[in-house]
Amino acid sequence: MKAVKLTISGKVQGVGYRRWFAQYAVALGLKGYVQNLASGAVEALLLGDDGLVAELVNRAKVGPTHAVVTDVFIIELASEQQTFTDFQIRRE
Repeated sequence: MKAVKLTISGKVQGVGYRRWFAQYAVALGLKGYVQNLASGAVEALLLGDDGLVAELVNRAKVGPTHAVVTDVFIIELASEQQTFTDFQIRRE
């Protein structure tokens, strides 16, 4: 089990990034959330199988069609401290 927090920068708000990200997370069976930040970035927390988390992290570096991702900052977290039961799109 792996847990990571991502901060995705670039043109990632107003382009369907959160919805796109959530669809992949749910399809992969991951738990956590995705939300917009006041800075213009998107934050996501992923919890799940190591390989599936890595797959979505790699996809996050590209994003949906209209996004322009310039950076994905990754912080590893202690998975045993995460208590998510599903994946959510959080509102600002």
